[in-house]
Amino acid sequence: METTLRGVGVSHGVAIGEVRHMGTAVLEPPAKQIPAEDAGREQGRARKAVEAVAADLMARGNLAGGEAQAVLEAQAMMAQDPELMADVDRRIAVGSTAERAVYDAFAAYRALLAGAGEYLAGRVADLDDVRNRIVARLLGVPMPGVPDSDEPYVLIARDLAPADTALLDPTLVLGFVTEEGGPTSHSAILARALGVPAVVALPGAGELAEGTVIAVDGSTGEIFVEPSAEKKAQLETAAAARKAALSASTGPGATSDGHKVPLLANIGGPADVPAAVEAGAEGVGLFRTEFLFLDDSKQAPSEEKQVEAYRQVLEAFPEGRVVVRVLDAGADKPLDFLTPADEPNPALGVRGLRTLLDHPDVLRTQLTALAKASEGLPVYLEVMAPMVADRTDAKAFADACRTAGLQAKFGAMVEIPSAALRARSILQEVEFLSLGTNDLAQYTFAADRQVGAVSRLQDPWQPALLDLVTLSAEAAKAEGKSCGVCGEAASDPLLACVLTGLGVTSLSMGAASIPYVRATLAKYTLAQCERAAAAARAADTAEEARAAAQAVLSGE
Repeated sequence: METTLRGVGVSHGVAIGEVRHMGTAVLEPPAKQIPAEDAGREQGRARKAVEAVAADLMARGNLAGGEAQAVLEAQAMMAQDPELMADVDRRIAVGSTAERAVYDAFAAYRALLAGAGEYLAGRVADLDDVRNRIVARLLGVPMPGVPDSDEPYVLIARDLAPADTALLDPTLVLGFVTEEGGPTSHSAILARALGVPAVVALPGAGELAEGTVIAVDGSTGEIFVEPSAEKKAQLETAAAARKAALSASTGPGATSDGHKVPLLANIGGPADVPAAVEAGAEGVGLFRTEFLFLDDSKQAPSEEKQVEAYRQVLEAFPEGRVVVRVLDAGADKPLDFLTPADEPNPALGVRGLRTLLDHPDVLRTQLTALAKASEGLPVYLEVMAPMVADRTDAKAFADACRTAGLQAKFGAMVEIPSAALRARSILQEVEFLSLGTNDLAQYTFAADRQVGAVSRLQDPWQPALLDLVTLSAEAAKAEGKSCGVCGEAASDPLLACVLTGLGVTSLSMGAASIPYVRATLAKYTLAQCERAAAAARAADTAEEARAAAQAVLSGE
């Protein structure tokens, strides 16, 4: 009998297939004592396992490329954390086996993160995955992961570690469903990059029996269990119509009455450029530069290395717009040479621009490298600072850009509610705003973006979040400046229409979402988008906001 479940749709498309479950977690190693003379040997085993797992994660990152590479390299750094390894050595020295010492050391660190209620608690799933990989290697058992199958299937998991998501084979994995996660989790972002339909935060997903046929709608978040032939046909017809609309929609982003809305790509580095160009991106709205710095957590990359990477991206968009975000270190992206290890709550501490202002040499080198990389190129370079809180922050960044001789527009990301509330003040110092809706939602609702239990508050349709977008867009319009969105909200085609109606001047998203957004925008006039935006803001919940906007645009 057909039943319908609902999670959070995070990657467009429809997948119909049999359920296959992710492998079970590594069993807890037995707690047994070793003779003191074996401690050195066990410590050596632990170090070799850690190095092997780190190398494997780096290799997976190199294969995956782009944003996935940055995520996996961060996991490799986690595996080699010196404090964790010191704790492992200490536990072995008092009698633990290598595998038990690793298990217990990671458990202690996990409890610290999970219990502190801080932003880093969102990395618990990543930490568990690293632990499981090390313990599995020490026990000599296969690492649980994506199931072996010769036939295509829909993957079900409690959560998907970045190392698993990054290397999914889209020819076999039709789509995936997880119990945990949220719309801005690593798995969601990587699913969009892969173009695999995905639904997250679905309670009870693990209870779906192996082999059950389900249909996954990654746009609506609906899961149809044992769908009828009629439902399958309906979904397949809708998917075919969507595909045809995508093929027919080309050129710059615009509403049906010609209001231009540039559609830009979010990228993590040069490896993401080909997909962005193929999708017809009109430029880059968010170039995350962290990937360069994650190669070596001990020191910043040289100016020469940065120039080379930046130039590769800039050359790919002649006459286009490329918006570069300077290093956003701290919180879930710690760097040994920059971020303090003992902050009680890194998300509310020294991260983003605050970190760079504390290390002006790192900021100066990056800005100088960007200036050199753009020399002689007909590209419209724009550089923005992350985590800007007020006008003082904005002025400090603009001054640093001028001192470095950067011939580009300087901007500020709006990720903190104070920046939206005082946007006109900030725009006295910078030339554009870019809304990072992922972090803006997190700080507005005090809801960690990686925790599935609070995913409803991470929904970008929340009316309070739309209010902050409106404040920023209206401030930019009043100052004659631009205000784009580079958070994951821009990848939702319906929400893209609403954001346009709120006055946002450009939309940036993962390359795979650009055709969907282009085709949807082209169906409606600016006036329709404005009416849909007003209806969404008048609602009280995210679900009501989406329904209200949909009703307006469908003419109901």
